[in-house]
Amino acid sequence: MSSAGTSTTSVAGGLYLLFQLGEDRYALDVHEVVEVLPLRRLKQVPEAPPWVAGVFEHRRRVIPVLDMSQRVLKRPAHVRNSTRLVLVRFDGRLGEASPVLGLILEHATDTLRLSPDAFQASGLEGGQAAYLGPVQPSAQGLIQRIEVASLLDDALRALLFQPAEQGATR
Repeated sequence: MSSAGTSTTSVAGGLYLLFQLGEDRYALDVHEVVEVLPLRRLKQVPEAPPWVAGVFEHRRRVIPVLDMSQRVLKRPAHVRNSTRLVLVRFDGRLGEASPVLGLILEHATDTLRLSPDAFQASGLEGGQAAYLGPVQPSAQGLIQRIEVASLLDDALRALLFQPAEQGATR
């Protein structure tokens, strides 16, 4: 399965889902991606930061959703045909028990094989934006990897991923 410009047999490496925030390109390791969906209506989460777009029910699970454009650029994602709701494994575990997080991503339509070893520290890692990982040069400019496990701090993780037994109490 190969499409023009997305992968070749001569390129070794991991497969990444590419997307844009403004003019900059970012990548998610496809091993973290559960599913790519069209945008849908979300229920708002009171008291959450503006970049928490809401929650929705999917396959009998309530999934919290982050708007990455709002988080990084301080503006909501543009609603386009290429804007997707990408479900990712939040903690990297495989299987049904793994928490799933939704990400609203602009221009999330291409994949690319990149060498994980070719990513380099940008010097901007850590701090408030710990989810911004290393960068890798490409023919179209730098691509920055998103570290899914670092998207939420402990307080927001507790708000969005409450244990099932807490939700069942009256």
